[in-house]
Amino acid sequence: MAAKLPRDVYALGATSLLNDAASEMIYPLLPVFLTSVLGASAATIGVIEVSAEALSCLLKLAAGHLSDRAGRRKPLVVLGYVIAALARPLVAFARSSGFVLAVRLVDRTGKGLRSSPRDALIGDVTPPELHGRAYGVHEAMDHAGAVIGPLIAYGLLGAGMAMRNVFLLAVVPALAACLVVALVVRERSRPAPPPPMAGEVAPPSARVISRPLIGYLASVVLFTLGNSSDAFLILRATDAGVPVTYAPLLWSLHHVVKAAISPSGGALADRIGRRPALALGWLVYVAIYAGFAFASGVPAITGLFVAYGLHFALVGGAQKALVAEIVPPAARARGFGAYYLCVGLAALPASLLFGVLYQQLGARVAFLTGAALALAAVAVLPLSRSRRLPPL
Repeated sequence: MAAKLPRDVYALGATSLLNDAASEMIYPLLPVFLTSVLGASAATIGVIEVSAEALSCLLKLAAGHLSDRAGRRKPLVVLGYVIAALARPLVAFARSSGFVLAVRLVDRTGKGLRSSPRDALIGDVTPPELHGRAYGVHEAMDHAGAVIGPLIAYGLLGAGMAMRNVFLLAVVPALAACLVVALVVRERSRPAPPPPMAGEVAPPSARVISRPLIGYLASVVLFTLGNSSDAFLILRATDAGVPVTYAPLLWSLHHVVKAAISPSGGALADRIGRRPALALGWLVYVAIYAGFAFASGVPAITGLFVAYGLHFALVGGAQKALVAEIVPPAARARGFGAYYLCVGLAALPASLLFGVLYQQLGARVAFLTGAALALAAVAVLPLSRSRRLPPL
């Protein structure tokens, strides 16, 4: 019989489900709201999103340091969810794109504060041999929220509710998420790391930067550079003959597959190892992007979107479990902070590169470039095995 995951893993998963449902009641509607209601340009939307995500990346690193230094995870996790829950629905009162930018910055502040300590907390409460399944279950529940939120918004809009009121109602699942994480999630007491010895920057148990981690982050950066915004997948689908009205169904199908398979993908990472599972997921991505380069017609594109969900299921648990495996427990939140920072910084030029290639050289060159970068990431991944080398 398979070992049971700790209750706190499911509680944090439920928190993410509720929070994502709240977020996805707003986020898919935000570009339409900005352009049709507030008269913002596409460039303005880009500035808002890049600014918000850049702030979030930096705060994830800082929050990791704070969490490890204090020896506590939960306070920052709770604070992050509360900030986002209170700020996000304020979009309903926006009269300018500047106001939306301010709300998005505060919302992403909450995400930045909670993400690294939350993922470290999952690693703290879960036995190492179950890390892949734990992170897979959390990813699955997070994706389930991404399916539920747009459906709620669609139903409310279909019933005649104004967009601003839909934004306001998003506070309900968001506050429910805050209650779950505050009242249900428990944190085991962890002593703060000991002070460094004379002549030592940090005790070995608290060091985060090591050669294995650098090797892993190098592979993550390479992969992320080839992993452009998923908006390009929708663009490619419509270019390949998929009706525009079918695009939302493709997107929902993609999230359903991620939610359904992520626990199994995480369990696979526990059985065969995090690196083999991650390499397999990245190779699936290579095949998918190569497929998008040549595919046309609804059946082929639909199959690729299903396979894209399989890719996420394979890597979702493995990539976080590998961080928890490489980094010592006392430095785990900082390890996740460094991971999120690398992903975030590489994601900023990734979509720009892909967009330029798509516009100047065509979809085929853009998708094959993304596939090539992912293949390079697989080649670099073995560098994360250099355990015999001492920490830097």
